[in-house]
Amino acid sequence: MSKVGLLSILEASEGEYVSGEEISRLLGVSRTAVWKQIRKLEAEGYVVEAVPRLGYKLTGKPARLSLQDLLPKLHTKRFGRQIRILDVVTSTQDEVRTMAEQGAPEGTLVIAEQQTSGRGRMGRNWVSPLGKGIWMSLLLRPPVPLPLTPQLTLLAAVALSRAIARIIPELSIGIKWPNDLLVGGRKISGILLESAAEDERLRYIVAGLGISVNLDEKDYPDELLPKAISLKMASGREVNRSDLIASVLEEFEGLYDLYLEQGFAPIRSLWEARSVTLGHVTQLNTPQGSVTGIPRGLDEMGGLRVELADGSWRTIYSAEIRDEAASS
Repeated sequence: MSKVGLLSILEASEGEYVSGEEISRLLGVSRTAVWKQIRKLEAEGYVVEAVPRLGYKLTGKPARLSLQDLLPKLHTKRFGRQIRILDVVTSTQDEVRTMAEQGAPEGTLVIAEQQTSGRGRMGRNWVSPLGKGIWMSLLLRPPVPLPLTPQLTLLAAVALSRAIARIIPELSIGIKWPNDLLVGGRKISGILLESAAEDERLRYIVAGLGISVNLDEKDYPDELLPKAISLKMASGREVNRSDLIASVLEEFEGLYDLYLEQGFAPIRSLWEARSVTLGHVTQLNTPQGSVTGIPRGLDEMGGLRVELADGSWRTIYSAEIRDEAASS
């Protein structure tokens, strides 16, 4: 049974219900097969209304990204001036890495409608269904020493939070160290920066940016729902993905240029102003063991400065955070 055949029947009905029995007869399959194909269409972003004794009606189609829609909205000089929009990839990170090795310029961008193996920090999978989010990777070639590259992860978090705030100003977005964006304590974005170096020299960075834009509750596994949310779920309205991509690229390029001109200090201030981590008793699970204290700010390298219960201080550069207070 083909998706095309089912779609043709639903589209030909022009907004009227078509019974499962009629679809079964036209396609020569069982009603169970029809139901399974309907579920697949919904997973791809189609909206199919099902009513007992009436049947099925197509009420919405996935909105696809296009260069024709996106390019006129861009106001950047470098970021996104070379773009590839793909339907389905394993990971946009892999696509950009291949292009980087072939000499692609800084600002090269790959966007996918769907990732089958999207990944986040600590090797976790990232939920990235078809046509409902922003799954993209950006090529950076910063002239900075390799040890400073973690600063760009913090920069990316600030850029995404500012970009989303421009499009949906009513949402309160906080940054959980180092780069998780939260709305009401639930994650809306994933950021993953992967570096390529040679002889201790930074060659390039691939910045993976994932934003859960128009996902519905049914798009998430049950175990993720308490922890994750989309912009649509949080705001109650669909968000134009092209508008948001353009906003992200503009904010990212502006902050990136500021960083190259003035260093990390202005980025640190912007990050600290948006943090939901600072000032709360927090448990940090580091590679060396667990640390509990109150994060107070960032150091000049981008590490998290933590005040411990005995009054001493410790700087953390890599950790998983679990808040002891319920505030975040």
